[in-house]
Amino acid sequence: MKWIEVQVETTTEAVEAVSNILYEAGAIGLVIEDPNDIIFTSKNEDDWDYIDPELLENEFEGVTVKGYLEESEDLIDKIELIRQNVEKIPQYNLDKGLGNVTTSEIDDQDWANTWKKYYKPKKVGNRVVIKPSWETYEKIEDDIIIELDPGMAFGTGTHETTIMCIQQLEKYVHNLDTVFDIGCGTGILSIAAAKLGAVSIIGIDLDQDSVRVARENVRKNGVANTVQIKEGNLLDVIEGKGNVIVANIIASVIIDLSKDIIRFLEEDGVFIASGIIFEKIEEVKDALKSNGLKIIDEIIMGEWACIVSKPKEVD
Repeated sequence: MKWIEVQVETTTEAVEAVSNILYEAGAIGLVIEDPNDIIFTSKNEDDWDYIDPELLENEFEGVTVKGYLEESEDLIDKIELIRQNVEKIPQYNLDKGLGNVTTSEIDDQDWANTWKKYYKPKKVGNRVVIKPSWETYEKIEDDIIIELDPGMAFGTGTHETTIMCIQQLEKYVHNLDTVFDIGCGTGILSIAAAKLGAVSIIGIDLDQDSVRVARENVRKNGVANTVQIKEGNLLDVIEGKGNVIVANIIASVIIDLSKDIIRFLEEDGVFIASGIIFEKIEEVKDALKSNGLKIIDEIIMGEWACIVSKPKEVD
């Protein structure tokens, strides 16, 4: 079977948006070439991310996101849809960069299996390990294993924004907690929260494919008794309050969320917000503070930040 490689030249800020566009078009497997990530990635030999050696000599200073589509009768329509959606990225207050979309044919090979060699078990926190189903991993002490295969949704545990969220969940989720996962993608954060001791987790996503994939991943990881995945827009389908709310989205959406988030947080609850490009950190902080929240934690990885806040009344 032949595969078509679709390349999108964009910016670090728009990586998640472009990734979602490719996945929604049916892309299987994803490679992100970001010069800003080379130093971080090269320090971790077991990272899932694949860095093409040619990237080191590439004159393009932005990010190239590659997705792989099967040859099909509607391939041209899919590529055109990708181009159209990339052009719409600025509507979400994101810099799409060049936004060039190019294609090339991959040698006749079973790419669907070949790309799997780039995905290995990876420890993303003190305890949480992300493991693809086809790999073996020997559990050490109190490791928490999440089995997750890349699929038709963003969030395989490889991206810095997801890693930071998991690290903060390890820190702030306690036994018997209620957790809301806004924009849950593959459900990885919902699953992590359940395995860290939360007893009621609701993951919400607007995309039907994400909801389907998340529900399947929840089932595979044996946490369906505590995790419920709902289709909806942000907080619209939430009732009651949570001890932890986590949102791995983009800065502009987090800013919008900050207007209502306190209504859904317990008095001693925390809001973990990730997907924030470096240049937007202060803007997000200002929005959180102006809406009754206090910044209590912040970590930065690569070009991304994760900010944790709580209601100001709580010391």
